[in-house]
Amino acid sequence: MKKLSVIALVAVGLLSASCNKDKSADAAKTGTEQNVAEGKGEALKADVAASKVNWKAFHKGGFAPRWGTLSIQSGELNVDGGQLTAGNFVIDMASLKVDPASVTEKDKKPADLEGHLKNPDFFDVTKFPTADFKITSVADLATAPADAVAGANKTVSGNLTLLGKTVNVSFPAKVDVAEGTAAVQAKFTVNRADWGIKFGTDETDPAEWMISKDIEISVDVKATK
Repeated sequence: MKKLSVIALVAVGLLSASCNKDKSADAAKTGTEQNVAEGKGEALKADVAASKVNWKAFHKGGFAPRWGTLSIQSGELNVDGGQLTAGNFVIDMASLKVDPASVTEKDKKPADLEGHLKNPDFFDVTKFPTADFKITSVADLATAPADAVAGANKTVSGNLTLLGKTVNVSFPAKVDVAEGTAAVQAKFTVNRADWGIKFGTDETDPAEWMISKDIEISVDVKATK
């Protein structure tokens, strides 16, 4: 029995170490809610059909990743003098989809996972049907981190509201502005615990322990006149 306990402790240690390695260089910087940037210049309406949010989550140690999409419900990007000055978009949480390719176990179904993620254990979409992001600042980016989206040229900061809680996040992004159009692309990692998203009663709950707190997010928002 003692030998089994030692083996179990070693296994826990190895998994914890593996989990610590999961934190990548593309982690977003987070902080308290900030003042939203003034919408100077022309307001371009988000093309909801061409815009999307991709997500990816893991079990501890990077095992059994799951991924899927979310739809943009509405939004706009403000452009002044050829520069992105402000913007916002609303995410339809009820649109959450799980890519069937990410669920390879024979005894599991993507639809079941979708239902689980939408219930009060995670995103509670009945109570919180939308999430939103409001830009607080846009700054030039001299050197992009290795794991940033290709072509990243700006640091975008904004208030991200999930489950009624707002946290300011900053990440490298590729911002393209042309005549009558604007686009923002980004890839970064957030810690779901910052928004109080958990599975299980507390940190000691085995169910909570098995799921990584890191969620990878990819954003692609396009806007036009």
